[in-house]
Amino acid sequence: MIPEVRGTLTPNFELSKLSWLKVGGPAAYLFQPADKADLQEFLARYEGEVFPIGVASNLIIRDGGLDAVVIKLGRSFNEITVEGTNIRAGAAALDAHVARKAAEAGVDLTFLRTIPGAMGGAVKMNAGCYGTYVADAVRSVDLVLRDGTPQTLSADEIGFSYRNSELPEGALIASVLLEGARAEPEALHAKMEAQLAKRAESQPVKDLSCGSTFANPAGFSSTGEADDPMDLKAWKLIDDAGMRGARLGGAQMSEMHSNFLINTGNATAADLEGLGELVRKKVFQNSNIQLQWEIKRVGKPLQT
Repeated sequence: MIPEVRGTLTPNFELSKLSWLKVGGPAAYLFQPADKADLQEFLARYEGEVFPIGVASNLIIRDGGLDAVVIKLGRSFNEITVEGTNIRAGAAALDAHVARKAAEAGVDLTFLRTIPGAMGGAVKMNAGCYGTYVADAVRSVDLVLRDGTPQTLSADEIGFSYRNSELPEGALIASVLLEGARAEPEALHAKMEAQLAKRAESQPVKDLSCGSTFANPAGFSSTGEADDPMDLKAWKLIDDAGMRGARLGGAQMSEMHSNFLINTGNATAADLEGLGELVRKKVFQNSNIQLQWEIKRVGKPLQT
C-alpha cells in the first residue's frame, strides 16, 4: 500500500527521462517529496523497496526498469548556503553549482566543478578528481534512515574509501556540510575555467557518458599533472587490451578517452552494460586484472 504524500507520486514512470545516458525502463512509482518531513513520513510508513536517484550521472538503469519506488529529491533539497568557510548543500544541489557558489564566497571547492551530478551521489561514491575527493571536504552528512529517522554523521563515521562510503543500509542523504580553504574568488573562478578547458581537451564532454566507467586499479584518481603515473590506470589497461573505440550496438568506448562508455545515440542499457562486461573480459585476458565498475548498474533486464 502506497501512503499518501504531499509531494508528487507518479506510477510507471519511464526512468530514461531522468537517466544521464537516456536509457532505462519504468519505475513502479516515482516519488518527489515536498520536503524533508514528507520524505521522513513516507519512509516511516512504506515498507516496500525504495531507490534514491539523483541526476543518474553515474548510473545505468537496466531496460526492464525498477520494481521499486524511486525517490528523486527536488528543489527543497538543492539549497546551498555559506557559513564562513563551510558550505551546506542539499543532496540535490549540483556539484558544479556548489563549486561556483563556494568560489563566489572565497571558499575553495573547485574540484567539484568538473564532476557531473549532485551532492548526494558525490558523497555516496566519494567522487573526486585531480587528486581531491569529497572525503577531503566533508565535515558532516544529514541522513534520513530507511525508517524515516533523521541522523547526522561526522566525516569520521562515514567510512570513506576510494569511490565508496559506508552509510547505513537504506539511508538517504538529505544534505552535506563541506569545508574549503580560503582563497580569492577571482583565482578560484580562473582555476575552474582552467579545469574545464583541460577536461574538454581529454574527455568527450559533448557525448552521453557517465564519466569514468571503471575505477582505477591503482586506487586513486588521476591528478592531472604531467608526472601522474599511468600504471594501473583503467584507460591504459583498456588501451592495452585493444578496446579503445570498441562498439556494441549503440554503445562505444570513447575514442577520445577509452575509460568513457558513451551512448552514441541509440544504445540500450543492455548495449552499455554488455560492452562494459566485454571490456572487463578483454582486460582480464590481457593483463590478469579485473576492472571494477565505477558506474552503478541497477534494475532488471528487459524480458524477451
